[in-house]
Amino acid sequence: MKKLYIVRHTHKAQEKPGQDDYDRELSQEGLDEATSIAQKLANTSIKTDLIVSSPAVRTRQTAEIFADVLNYDKSIMYNEVLYLAFVNELIETISYTFDTVDTMILIGHNPSLTALAVTLIDFKEKFEIGGVMEIEFDCNSWIDIGKENAKLVSYILPDK
Repeated sequence: MKKLYIVRHTHKAQEKPGQDDYDRELSQEGLDEATSIAQKLANTSIKTDLIVSSPAVRTRQTAEIFADVLNYDKSIMYNEVLYLAFVNELIETISYTFDTVDTMILIGHNPSLTALAVTLIDFKEKFEIGGVMEIEFDCNSWIDIGKENAKLVSYILPDK
C-alpha cells in the first residue's frame, strides 16, 4: 500500500511591482492556513517518509511548515519540474520514488494538481487553495500507481 498526500500551497501575498510569480511568498493568512492544515494532518498521526515540493517560494514555505508541524526530520526534496508541471511530469515524479517510501507528501500548484486529481481519481472539482488530498494506492511500488488502484481517502481544506 502506498499513500500520497497532494497539497496545494495556501494563499500567497500580493504581487510586488516587478516580482516574478515564482518568488511570491505566502501571505500571513497563507502562513496561518498552512500551519492549521498541517496540524489537521498531524492529528491523524501521519508518518511521512518523504516530502517533495516545488521550489517556488510559497511552496517552499508550505513544505517547511508541514515538515515542522509533522516532525519530519529528513531533507525536503525540491523538484523544479513541479513548478508549472504537466500532469505526466507529476506522475513521473511520483512513479520514480523509491519503494522504501510508503507515504509521500507532494506540494505544488494549480492547474497541475487539479489535473493530477482528475487523472488519478476522476476528481470533479477544482483543487482548492490549501487543500490536502489523501490517496491510497493498492500496490507495493510507486511505478504501479494508476487510476485502477487509486482510492480517495480524504480531501480536507483549511478552516475559513
